[in-house]
Amino acid sequence: MNKQSDSFLKQDKGKDKAADWAEVGKPHPHESALLHVLGEATYTDDIPELHGTLHAALGLSQKAHAKVLAIDLAEVKKSRGVVAVFTTRDIPGTNDCGPIIHDDPILADGVVEYAGQPMFLVVADTHDNARRAARLARVEYEDLPAILTPQEARQAQSTVLPPMHLTRGDIKRAFEQAPHRVKGELHVGGQEQFYLEGQISYAVPKEDRGMLVYCSTQHPSEMQHVVAHALGLHSHHVVVECRRMGGGFGGKESQSALWAAAASIAAARLRRPVKLRADRDDDMMVTGKRHCFHYDYEVGYDDDGRILAARVVMVLRAGYSADLSGPVATRAVCHFDNTYYLSDVDILALCGKTNTQSNTAFRGFGGPQGAIAIEYVIDDIARNLGMDALDVRKINFYGRNDEEGRNVTHYGQKVIDNVIHELMAELETSSNYRERRSAARAFNATSPVLKKGIAITPVKFGIAFNLTHLNQAGALVHVYVDGSVLVNHGGTEMGQGINTKVAQVVAHELGLDLSQVRVSATDTSKVANTSATAASTGADLNGKAAQDAARQIRERLTAFAAQTYKVDSSVIRFVDNHVMIDGSPEPFQSLVRKAYNARIQLWSDGFYATPGLHWDAASMTGNPFFYFAYGAAVSEVIIDTLTGEWKLLRVDALYDAGNSLNPAIDIGQVEGGFIQGMGWLTTEELWWNKAGKLMTHAPSTYKIPAISDCPEAFHIKLFRNGNVADSIHRSKAVGEPPLLLPFSVFFAIRDAVASVVDYKRNPPLNAPATSEAILNAVDAVRAASR
Repeated sequence: MNKQSDSFLKQDKGKDKAADWAEVGKPHPHESALLHVLGEATYTDDIPELHGTLHAALGLSQKAHAKVLAIDLAEVKKSRGVVAVFTTRDIPGTNDCGPIIHDDPILADGVVEYAGQPMFLVVADTHDNARRAARLARVEYEDLPAILTPQEARQAQSTVLPPMHLTRGDIKRAFEQAPHRVKGELHVGGQEQFYLEGQISYAVPKEDRGMLVYCSTQHPSEMQHVVAHALGLHSHHVVVECRRMGGGFGGKESQSALWAAAASIAAARLRRPVKLRADRDDDMMVTGKRHCFHYDYEVGYDDDGRILAARVVMVLRAGYSADLSGPVATRAVCHFDNTYYLSDVDILALCGKTNTQSNTAFRGFGGPQGAIAIEYVIDDIARNLGMDALDVRKINFYGRNDEEGRNVTHYGQKVIDNVIHELMAELETSSNYRERRSAARAFNATSPVLKKGIAITPVKFGIAFNLTHLNQAGALVHVYVDGSVLVNHGGTEMGQGINTKVAQVVAHELGLDLSQVRVSATDTSKVANTSATAASTGADLNGKAAQDAARQIRERLTAFAAQTYKVDSSVIRFVDNHVMIDGSPEPFQSLVRKAYNARIQLWSDGFYATPGLHWDAASMTGNPFFYFAYGAAVSEVIIDTLTGEWKLLRVDALYDAGNSLNPAIDIGQVEGGFIQGMGWLTTEELWWNKAGKLMTHAPSTYKIPAISDCPEAFHIKLFRNGNVADSIHRSKAVGEPPLLLPFSVFFAIRDAVASVVDYKRNPPLNAPATSEAILNAVDAVRAASR
């Protein structure tokens, strides 16, 4: 941990002053940290296999778009160790795993729509035997035309959903009155989730057609529904359990359904446990990624850089089915403004249907793709006017409160908690941005090959699911007679620390040490109808639900103690593992035992629904977010103009986590989100060949950031700012918003490229800004300046 982070953790955490005992706000380690280090943390593949367990593998299409004329599975069935082979005809229920629209078959039926689409399922005695057999199928195809890029999809009017169109103001008049215009194109690539633990499900048949599914998933309830439909059963026949994931990042929100359903189909047909574990190659070939976006933009602005009119067409590479492309596009539209007031806008979003993997959720969920477009425009405007981009950003910021009416988003929500002015000013000063910018320019003036760049970028990110009904959560809290506490909630642990935070909330509510509280595996038989752990809402929703349950127990114990000791309930406090009864301490365990003997209920369920949310999908207006999280980052880079190589020299980031539930975990999330976002924008390139086959489908061909890519100077600090919304202990989400902070890396690289021609040209730099892309941008600005 860096020195700035460490010094922050030693400062006052802004505890809840009304509480007698503060477990929230403390920098507790992750609840499974020791287990992770010792290798004792149980993931799905670590569960001891039951006697008779079989292993499955998927047979994948080799064509991007084709009719399947015939499949010869004879060699597959004869292969060593094979027990059974299943096709669509063997699915007892519905052949579908689409999360919203039913356009996503578990196994292809007659037509394949991307290279890597599952066509059949092989079950064998070992994992390796199943994989070897799956490659022996002989398939006869009839090729069909394939669409591979968003641009091709737009030209062919190929979409998975109707267009989304949002307008505000009089865009025609605004453009006519604008003294200046900038227009152009931008392409931002997708990203592989690259979780350490791949997709995996282990299905175990139970009595009376029941099915227990251990699944690495962010959405156990969705897996329960998909498995039940695939087996032709009711949801009550299926139990899905997930103790933890080795990373999810959105890739296990909807797309774990294929693996859960396939394993369950085989298990149900054979009446034996079946495990389906994806190898990394198969995982990357089959599953969807972050959506790549292509933008056509035109923006009008004045002499000061103030944006007067903005028009953009965003085209997503949705892939062959809808999956979650609709909500992703919606969030992209809603985040096009980032931190800026846009008076007159025209935004069109198209979910292009392509013959590639069906793209899905990924940390940020469209927000980063929406916001980077306006940041690119701001960067263009600043260079065109010869201004510092920071000054252009400042003049376009949302106002404070109702300042000049500049606090209403283009979709109609009021920004009532805007702290970007104060946050950016603090970071500008603490990072010495102005001095370092001048120093970088002085360096570049005397360095013909190596060029430095620096950029500062802000973040405003809305927190809540765009679909209002998903903003709910449930929890169970059990207090045992020895005073220990067990919590179960609907969120899933993927390394982000949700279980640690929820345990802290419950311990805080009951006045206990964190060691007294344990969180059990997420289980659909305990908390029903849960939402996905996504949209940065995990701790917000499940923390509130667990707090509600714990509060009910505390109130019952308070009433019992007041009656037993003949005191008013106002003099009873829960603190330091004791119950203070009018100043006299009684051990928590002692009171619990007495309450049990008196037949007082010592467990409770809790529920929470986020208030004040509404959204009109037709007009694309409403109040979709409970609050906004803010942040900003300064990045400094150096590039080699002969090779395109670059290095990140220093990062200073300031993030608004509200009253942080756990500063240690939150700072770790900011650090991780920053590096992951930097990878998306710089090194992680997805590439399909002309036949539509993904060629970057392994660690050998796909470059995620490594430790050597992290800056030596990495300064992360949390901004002091209690949430104005009634979130859990006035904290703010920290899962997705930090991924937007490394915009500063991308624009620092663009700044360095622009220095080649004395900042007179806007480099045509697309993302990811690989070494090749950097060289192409250098050549382009030089050619344009001749």
